[in-house]
Amino acid sequence: MLATYTRVLVNGWEVDEMGLIIRFLGMPSMLALLLIVNGLGTIYGYWWYKAQLEITPTIFLVFVPDSPTASLFFCGVLLLFLLRKRSGLVEALAMITLVKYGLWAVAMNLAAGVQGADLAWQHYMLIASHAGMAVQAVLFAPYYRIKAWHLVAAALWTIHNDIIDYVYGMYPWVSSVLTDYIDHIGYFTFWLSIGSIALAYLLGTRRSRWKLELP
Repeated sequence: MLATYTRVLVNGWEVDEMGLIIRFLGMPSMLALLLIVNGLGTIYGYWWYKAQLEITPTIFLVFVPDSPTASLFFCGVLLLFLLRKRSGLVEALAMITLVKYGLWAVAMNLAAGVQGADLAWQHYMLIASHAGMAVQAVLFAPYYRIKAWHLVAAALWTIHNDIIDYVYGMYPWVSSVLTDYIDHIGYFTFWLSIGSIALAYLLGTRRSRWKLELP
């Protein structure tokens, strides 16, 4: 039996169930809830980096805690949405870094497991939470208004961060079973950046993309 989908017209766009879910996520109450959840996750993320930050040269401090900084950008997006304001630059930074570091953390934890590391419940929590980072970045894309210069600026930040991580050795600590593969991880991370930038263009900048207004 073929599945049937309910479609409605929202702001001139024909929207199916996924569109209704995205509209639901854009409601002020959901924005506030997500801001709290992401805010708590951001605080925990910076705490998780505490040991690495303590031995990081001051000049590199801003580039080390990748995932919590990505979720901090998204907290900025959510707060601006609640205030009925927006910043295309913050949206671009959030979109690119949430997808990039969300998928990166999932890949690193799974790779450690494949290489024989024991994965505790904390690792599975990290896999789920970081996958959620990437998913929420995509789900909110119809609300973004990212201009070309916003995308370019965010892309430069992202690639520059890769250089700091893998040229100057400031990359996030990984499982000991992966340390022999840092060069490969750096190569993977670079192309993950390129893919995340391309996705941000397709979903957040391209003229013909699907757009919604906040409820």
